[in-house]
Amino acid sequence: MVAPGRSDFFLYRDGDAIAVRGRRLVTRLAGASALRLVDVAEGTIRGVVYGIIGTAFAQAVLQAIGLLIAGVPGALLLGALTFFLSVVPFGPPLVWLGATAWLWFEGSVGWAIFTFLWGALLVSTVDNVIKPYLISRGANLPFILVLLGVLGGVIAFGFIGVFIGPTLLAVAYRLVLEWSAMQRESRADTGPEPEV
Repeated sequence: MVAPGRSDFFLYRDGDAIAVRGRRLVTRLAGASALRLVDVAEGTIRGVVYGIIGTAFAQAVLQAIGLLIAGVPGALLLGALTFFLSVVPFGPPLVWLGATAWLWFEGSVGWAIFTFLWGALLVSTVDNVIKPYLISRGANLPFILVLLGVLGGVIAFGFIGVFIGPTLLAVAYRLVLEWSAMQRESRADTGPEPEV
């Protein structure tokens, strides 16, 4: 039985060699176009990672700013907590709803309303805008397809769907583009279709 963490060592140590062998295998199985699809999948996964980290950072900064404005003690710590909770689907609302409730019970009704609106309109909507934007830059896909891939992936597969959804959509999109380009080339080579 392998202890946890030992297999990670070998993946990090031999990662380049494994990647080269994997590319050779994919080329042998699926031909030359497979390498382009591997590159699309790699770019998409990299974009998803950058999207998750970038979104977490943006949400943490916005959360800390809003809580500092409202005068919530420990605002920077709560902002850091938001960074780690942003990977969980309803993580950031736990922080700003908790701060809203605390302000409400302390008698600061105006600041409680401000914190609620700040969290609902700024902190939580960042996830729906920045994450798909960063993923689309890495995946070289239209923004709307990435948004649909992220949402569909999360609905179908849970948290791991954030990675699977856009990757599958990016590979399918690239296959459709290549297939339609091949269709156009074959029509151009054969000439116009005869009329019946």
